[in-house]
Parts: sequence; structure tokens; C-alpha cells
Amino acid sequence: MAESGRDRKLYLGPRLRLLRRELGINQSQMAEELGVSPSYLNHLERNQRPLSAQMLLRFADVYDIDIREFVAGSSTDASGRLREIFSDPLLRDIGVPRDESMELAENYPSVVEAMTRLYQAVTDLRRIPDAIDRLSGSGAVGSALDWVRDYVQQNHNHFPELESAAEDVAAQLPDDPADLYVALRQRLERDHGVSLRIANDRMMGSALRFYDLHRRRLLVSDRLPTSARLFAAAFQLCMLSLDRPIADQIARAGAEGEAQAVLRVMLTNYTAAALVMPYGRFFAAAEESRYDIALLETRFGASYEQVAHRLTTLARTGARGAPFFMLKVDIAGTVSKRFSGEGVPLARFGGACPRWNLYRAFQAPGQSLSEIVEMPDGEKYFTICRTLPDPAHNRNARSTRAIALGCHVKHAPRILAADGLLLDRANSIGPACHICERTACPDRALPPVTRTLAVSPYQRTASPYPFQQV
Repeated sequence: MAESGRDRKLYLGPRLRLLRRELGINQSQMAEELGVSPSYLNHLERNQRPLSAQMLLRFADVYDIDIREFVAGSSTDASGRLREIFSDPLLRDIGVPRDESMELAENYPSVVEAMTRLYQAVTDLRRIPDAIDRLSGSGAVGSALDWVRDYVQQNHNHFPELESAAEDVAAQLPDDPADLYVALRQRLERDHGVSLRIANDRMMGSALRFYDLHRRRLLVSDRLPTSARLFAAAFQLCMLSLDRPIADQIARAGAEGEAQAVLRVMLTNYTAAALVMPYGRFFAAAEESRYDIALLETRFGASYEQVAHRLTTLARTGARGAPFFMLKVDIAGTVSKRFSGEGVPLARFGGACPRWNLYRAFQAPGQSLSEIVEMPDGEKYFTICRTLPDPAHNRNARSTRAIALGCHVKHAPRILAADGLLLDRANSIGPACHICERTACPDRALPPVTRTLAVSPYQRTASPYPFQQV
């Protein structure tokens, strides 16, 4: 007789190992914290014993995890990465079945991470062969950025300790953005002896923000808008007042060298955003307004990009926001920011689909373009795309950038910008041309690497790259 849903035994060994690795503790330490023997924990991790409801509750209590999320697992992203890797010309002739890649993603997350890093290294080598001599072996900067992006993704772009530290400071400060800016300047002066000055181009040169350590002053360019000045003050206060929790997070991450420097800036930016937009107040305002970005900009004195980025961080247990993903691209399709939500099949090693409103937004500067999109696997997502204002602080910049924010269509009723859209009508897009197997696409720029071209002199199709069907 098949087991009922209530009686189904839970074997979650790989997830337990992954949790322990993320916590940076060994089996003996975890067993002691849980009040069990190391041998029992070893049996659980090897799937030799099922995880009882009582033990599951103990894990949730000791390590503050969401039970539903922990049981459901997070192998969707890993499975998608494996499908992309196995579709590479170097590997596609092996024909790894989909069920095998899903089993690998579910049961061996460390192996998936190792394969992803190796594939990233191969991709980097393919991308910059002509720059190897020029870089003279200094390509570690790209690797540092990739390492930090991977680390942020592994943590779902949410760092609870930094959120709590920033909220504690914010509780002592006013809510109104104008008053907050004044209070931040006063706090810098009072607690750290740092004065904030607005400076012109002659003093700033090409810098937008400069901390003069010897004179104990923070110089901020007069070209920056009010939201950027507020953020600059918050960044400096976090760097000085919250350096300990930031350093602790870096130590737990195990970052080294250039990756450590990049991570420090990223985490300080994260903490500054959490100070300007404290989690509790921001989450409540987002839910109450149904994620009205314009209202959130005004209420917290933040820019569109700052609010969009903040929306991707709302993953606190018991107070989770809509799981947004975010992309920032330029008109050439170069992705400079990428934060994935729950299982969004964005191609990690390429650009985005040209059929998406993200690129149409460049033809309608300043307008928010909302739509429902459908991926080749049938999953649908709500997205909102908008260009960013030209950077007044950089007179030589010529590239306009756009932000795409989105989530699974099941969350669309929670979002104001989705009102009026027909959820059963969607624009068909793909993750990226080189891994998209959607047929008869007139906008295809590359053939899928998983298929063989079927070009014929006797027929021209709507797609410039017809390929053989399975």
C-alpha cells in the first residue's frame, strides 16, 4: 500500500548537509546544538534514517528555518543550471536525461555547485581569449565578482543579522527621509567626528563619494540626487557603526583577497539600504500598497533602482514579501545586476530574450511596461520593466540602463502594477537564445546549442535559425 501524504517519511539528508555547511559547523557541533548523538545525525545525513516531525521542528527552532521551504527544497534553480550546463556543445552529445539532472540537483547540491563553478570558469575562458595577454593573469577581478554573486544567490539575497543590526539603528532615527538625512549627518558628526560636505566637480574630480580618512570628512558630489545623498550618508554610517556585523558576515562567508573587498562593499551597500528602508516598515508599506514602487520611492526617499533592489531582499521568516527577481541591463544587453527569485529560469551565462518588454522599455524612456510572460516550459511570470534616468552625475555616460522586476504569475494579484493584465494571455519569451528551444521564433538571434540546425536552400522559415525537432 502506498504511503499517505501524512505518513510519508522524509529523507532530507542532502539538505541537512547543505544547511550544516552554510552554518559552518561540523557534525559534532550540530549534534550538540540539537541534543542528539553524532551517529544519529550521521544517519540522517546519509538518508539511513527518516527525519521525524519532532526533529524537523527542532531544526526549525534551533536554526530559525522555514519548515515548508526546507522540506520543499530549493533544487529548481540548481536543476535549471544543470540543464544549461548539459546543453553545452561540449556535453550535449551525452544526452543526460532530465530526471537524472533533477535527481542530482535534489540529492547532491555540492556537486551541482562544483559543476557550476567549473562551467563558469570554462565560459569565462571562452569569453575573453583575446584579453588573456592584456590582463597578464589578473582576471581574478571577474572571478571575485562571480564568487560574490554566487554567495548572494546562495543566501537568497537576504542577510538576517545585517537586517537586525540596521533595524536597531533605524529605530533611533526619524522616518521622514528629509529628517533622516539630517539625523544621519548629525550621527556621523557626534559618534564618529565625521562631517559631511556637498562638493563640486573641481573638488570631487571623477568621484561621487569620497571619505577623507585623515580630515574625517565625507565628500558627496553635488551632482547626486537627494536619494543618492541619503544613501551615501547611510553607507558611511554603516561602514563606521556596523562594521562588526558586516565583518562577521564576511568571516562566515570565507571570502578571500579581492572577493573579500567586493563582498565588503556589497554587504555595506546592503546594510545601508536596510537602514534607509528598515525591513519591518518597508515590508509593511510594500504589502499595504501592493508593491507600489512610486509610493515606496517617495515614502523612503529612495530611487527606483534602490526600491527595486530592496524588493528582492524580503525573505525574512514569517514576513516574506513577493519573491521578486531583478535584472539591470544596458541597451546592448549586458547584464550588470542579476538577482533570481524563486525558481526563475533566467539564463545565468547569457543575456535575456529580445522579445521581452525589457528591451522595448528603451523605446519608451521613463514608462513602466507591465506584462505576463511565458517561458518555454509553460511557466508564467509577471514582469515590470522601466529605464532608469540618465545619470546626471556622469556627463560622459551614453548608455541608458533598464530595470526588470518580476515574480511568478501566482503572485501577480498581490501587485498593483499587474491590475488589468489578463493572466491567461502571455508574451512568449525564453531564457536566452542559445538555450531556448522555442520553435518558429522570428526574433531568434542564435540557434539552441541543444539542437542541430536544419537549414535548407529550398525553404525559408520565419526563424533565421531553423533546427531539427526531437
